[in-house]
Amino acid sequence: MSVRPALAAATLLLLAAAPSAVAAAPYETVTVDPVGTVAEDGTVTLSGTYRCLGSTGPVFVSSSVRQRSASVSHGIGGTRAVCDGAEHRWQNTGEAAKVEPGEAAVEATLMELDPSGGLPLPRFHARERQDVTLNEA
Repeated sequence: MSVRPALAAATLLLLAAAPSAVAAAPYETVTVDPVGTVAEDGTVTLSGTYRCLGSTGPVFVSSSVRQRSASVSHGIGGTRAVCDGAEHRWQNTGEAAKVEPGEAAVEATLMELDPSGGLPLPRFHARERQDVTLNEA
């Protein structure tokens, strides 16, 4: 398994276990563009913006997509983030079985692997949920 799907899956599990763990400062944001794409082979591309300031460990923008079933979510990649206070674009691409063009729900999370306790633990900077339209790529 590559790092990006593993990171997205780990983020989804952590968010499910502690949904109130995201208490972002007002200057830390992540957005999701209202339109994404899905190719015939199931490759989904999602994008948006993020802004964060200050980190001690690596920070990633992970994303997931959900259609029809509220209980099944597909992790769609992870992008390394730069926490310099400026707004940046992110784009994640990954395969998701059974995702089709049409309406979908996307969640993007800005998460740091904070090494301050010795073992890197997740520190959530921001999270956004957005209804999107997936167009054919």
